[in-house]
Amino acid sequence: MTLLPVEDLSFTVVVLAFLAAAGVIAFAGTALTRRADVFADRSGIGEALVGAILLGGMTSLAGVVTTLTAAAHDHPTLAVGNAIGGIAVQTLFLAVADLAYRPANLEHAAASIGNLFNAGLLLALLVLLLAVVATPAVTLAGAHPGSYLVFVAYGCGIAAARKARADPMWLPTRTAETVSDEPDDSSGGESMTRIVLSLTGLGLAVAAAGWTVSITGAEISRRTALGDSFVGSLFMAIATSLPELVVSVQAVRRGALTLAVANIVGGNSFEVLVVAGADFVYRDGSLLHSSSTEQGFVIALTALLMSVLLLGLLSRQREGPGGIGWEGWLIAALFLAGYTILFFMSGAPLG
Repeated sequence: MTLLPVEDLSFTVVVLAFLAAAGVIAFAGTALTRRADVFADRSGIGEALVGAILLGGMTSLAGVVTTLTAAAHDHPTLAVGNAIGGIAVQTLFLAVADLAYRPANLEHAAASIGNLFNAGLLLALLVLLLAVVATPAVTLAGAHPGSYLVFVAYGCGIAAARKARADPMWLPTRTAETVSDEPDDSSGGESMTRIVLSLTGLGLAVAAAGWTVSITGAEISRRTALGDSFVGSLFMAIATSLPELVVSVQAVRRGALTLAVANIVGGNSFEVLVVAGADFVYRDGSLLHSSSTEQGFVIALTALLMSVLLLGLLSRQREGPGGIGWEGWLIAALFLAGYTILFFMSGAPLG
């Protein structure tokens, strides 16, 4: 069963629709970068929080629609795979964004208490998901009790992050390569109302494209026999994560380094929230317990990638081979190794 009746379309049309939707996501993500940067400067909230909550949420809309749609149409593995796989893909995208910034390693230049706090929060939420997988498949009002706890943990974490930014107990050592989050209003006097409306419109465009990705991605999974686990955790995750890639690269080019890192890490925390939300949409018990056993491996792999990123943010290597720090290379190596293992775990055909 596909998410919508697209089985009568040719495989070529399905693939083209998938690619077209991914293109819309990438285009809207570029515009979102400019709008969010201006909003962060004009509102005074700061790039770390705007990137983690507003921009992270906006760029995650495609993944949100895909995950919720898959869960509602009885594709639990596709739903979990897209959300958690998206976190792994987006973490890898930070290494790509690092290539766009030549003065120093991105994790060194974008050092901030906000990004460290967001990374720690994401790691805690991923471990919480692993704990849910290990518990009995019980439900409370249609969802696992752990799903309720994810929302509580996320809310407390965001509140604590805001407090830490307002009254930091320590600050990263400033170097010649450190780029601080300093307001630089380039809106030309544009009203806040117009800025907010444009952000909303771009978010709706991303959501519509995400709906298309969810439909065509499930159909590609069905026809290729690659399996929901592999397609959801890789192909659909890449397509719905394109906004994060585009936004982060554009933010780096604008010099908004804190925004670039916060968009990835903050958006990833939002993806965990989406998994919990999808549990309420899925009506056949606990979502995580209904998905394939491979998803536990994907969650563990993603937590490992985030641990490496957090260590990189703490160690702050100035530069490395190819202009990327050691954490970027290790994340790429672990990602490739992990998805090679997942390919064989999913029973994907070799030819």
